[in-house]
Formats: sequence, C-alpha cells, structure tokens
Amino acid sequence: MELTPVRTESSNGGFLWGVATSAFQLEGSPNADWSSWDTILSEKPEITNHYELYRKDLTLLNDLGVNAYRFSLEWSRIQPHENSWDDEAIEHYVEIIDILKNYGIEPMLTLHHFTHPLWFIKKYPWHRDDSVDIFLAYVRKVVAVVDNVKYWITFNEPYVLVLAGYFEACIPPATCDAQLGIKALVNILKAHAGAYEIIHAAYPDAKVSVAHNMAALTPWSKWNPLDKLLAKFARHFYNQSLLDAFGSGLLRVKFPFKEEMSFSVPIKGKLDFFGVNYYTRIHIRFNPFKKMAVEMRHLDIDGHGLTDMGWEIYPRGLEKVLRSAAALNVPLIITENGIATKDSQEKIRFIRKHIDSIEHCKKKYGLDIRGYFYWSLIDNYEWLNGLDARFGLYNVNFETLERKPTGAAAYYCHIIKTRKF
Repeated sequence: MELTPVRTESSNGGFLWGVATSAFQLEGSPNADWSSWDTILSEKPEITNHYELYRKDLTLLNDLGVNAYRFSLEWSRIQPHENSWDDEAIEHYVEIIDILKNYGIEPMLTLHHFTHPLWFIKKYPWHRDDSVDIFLAYVRKVVAVVDNVKYWITFNEPYVLVLAGYFEACIPPATCDAQLGIKALVNILKAHAGAYEIIHAAYPDAKVSVAHNMAALTPWSKWNPLDKLLAKFARHFYNQSLLDAFGSGLLRVKFPFKEEMSFSVPIKGKLDFFGVNYYTRIHIRFNPFKKMAVEMRHLDIDGHGLTDMGWEIYPRGLEKVLRSAAALNVPLIITENGIATKDSQEKIRFIRKHIDSIEHCKKKYGLDIRGYFYWSLIDNYEWLNGLDARFGLYNVNFETLERKPTGAAAYYCHIIKTRKF
C-alpha cells in the first residue's frame, strides 16, 4: 500500500486526523532539565536532530495526508535564561506553524510537554506558588507572537508529571514528597486557568484544553476487596478527579487510608474541548511492601498482546475512558494513542482496533469526538526508555538518521481516506 495523501473537507468531514509529537523528544535542548537527566542524550545528541531537519520531517505529514498536527514548544529554547528570550527559537516555531498552514494542516500547539528550563526547575519548581506567574510570562510571550493557531494544549499529562516528579521521583524535580506533589498539581491547574484566559483574551475563538492521560484501571484480583478498593481510588484520582475539577472548581484527592483533601482551583468551565491520551490498561493490587501499598502490572488477558514497553493492548479501554470524559459536555479529541513495537502489522492492528472503538463510541453512544492523533510521527527518544520504544509511523535509523515509512504509515493514510466520521 503506497502513501497517497488526501486532505479535503469532503473526505474527512471536519474530523481531525493527525499525529502528535513533543519538541524535546525530537529536538532535545541544552537548556532543559531533562538534558542532564538521561545520559543517552549527552552521549548521542544527534538522535534528537529534528530542530535541524524539521522542514524535511514536516513533509512526512504532507505525505501521510493528515489534516492536523499536534506539536509542542520547547520552553527552554524560548527562554534559556530567566531574564532572556531567544527570538530565533520563537521564529523557528512560528515558521513550523506557517509551513503547516501552507500544507493545509491544522496546528495544535502544546505549551508544556514535561520539560522545563533548567533555571525554572531549580528556582521555581511547581510546588512553589511563584511558579504560576513565571509560567504565565512564558505564555504571554508565546501568545504575543503566535497568531495563526486555533487549538491549544496548555499542559500535557499534568498528573503524569506530578506522579513521576513528586511521588516516584523518577523525573525532574525528583522530589519524593506527596504533599508537595499535590501542591504542584494545584499550581499547574492554576497555571492552566491563567493560560486559558491569556489565550482567549488574544484569540476569542481559540479552542483550549489540557491533554489528560487516562488509563483503564482494574483490580488485579476481582475477588479481592482490597484490590477492588485500590482500583476504585486509582480511577478516581488518576482519571476522574481532573474531570470533576473542571466541572466544580474543586480538586478532591482521596488516597487509601487517608482523609479526603479538597482544593479550590479556578478551572471551572475553562475548557473548550478535552484532550484524552490513552494507551493501556493497568491491573492494581494491595501490597503492603510497596510504596503507598500499591502494586501495578500489565497482563495480556484478552489476547491482544503487550507492547515492547510491556503495556497491555486494550482497545476497549479507550471506549471506557471516552465515556467517562463525555460527562464534561465538551467535544473530545484523542490527543495521543499509539504503540511501541517494531512489528508494523501489530501497529496496524492497534490503529484499526482503536479507531473501531472511536467509531463504536460515536455510533452507539453519540459521543462528540472531533479528532484522533496517533503517537507518533517518527521514532524518537522515549522518556526513561531511550531509543527502543518504536512508536513512529516512520522508522528512524539512529545511526544514519534516515526516516523510512512503515506499513502502518500507509495504513493510516488509507484510514484517513476511507473512514467517514
């Protein structure tokens, strides 16, 4: 099957068919907190060379026939030092937007995708209240120069950022303190509220959201009441508490064997669509010897297999999380969904089954789903997993840096042409 791009209004009915990427995973940055976090980036900086090859890489979007592209700005390039801005870096991202528009591709711009300027994470980590104003200064700078973007993501997976950075301490700021983590989450949500207002003040018709990672969370043993209880707590905190906060303006946090905490967050109604990132199902059980007495694993229960990262392939879970997110009564967009595998046929099956789930949700439940973004365009650096997680529709040879389309790229191009949403 050859790549035959198509991008007409009549063929896609206004549905956003896209791919998603993050700046740091493609281009790195010498000024980012992550640059000194993983040795592979210092040993082989050339693997994140999209900053130089972006024009060539963007032609791959045109080849695929997507009508939308979600990408992020690398804050640490735009503001490498606390009191200085890099105008050339800003113009670089403006040029990307112009190229996309010339191709007829709708940009979806992510302001924050995990990484920070090193000075920020050292001096103003998210558990400090002044972090909000520092971030909003960056947002104002971006909004002042970007004038051709309709779709905005303020934060990618804020719960992953907080859990990994403050509960597990496996990413910056590596602060193992749950109370500080919750404070950081509250500040991030306040920052979203501020960014929402800044964007809408400049562009009243803009569509602004977060990209929320949602997982199908289930008890390890259905007969075990403690496993069932933990899975219930996990679903509420990880999937549901953000939805509730957008509806009520209150963030309610309840951990096992702890009293519920409630925080006022000014995000009620500050959502024009809701971005859902979905990858997998996770099985949870009570284990007193694990941190917070929680143990998690992946099991291939339904026979769809495990990805190269060991994640269970569970297409039905996409339906479950979308039905939960629909309670927000705003349009839904799947802002990330993908599989790490070197097997192109497995990648094709993954895409087909998850898009079947979307079609099922639209037809059976009438869910207002406006788009699907596959993760990712090309193979890239994967957080804490190096170069072995092959998510890309295009394969990258990390020795020669050559990009080659996989069979899944041709299949996705075919899906865009033939699925009528």
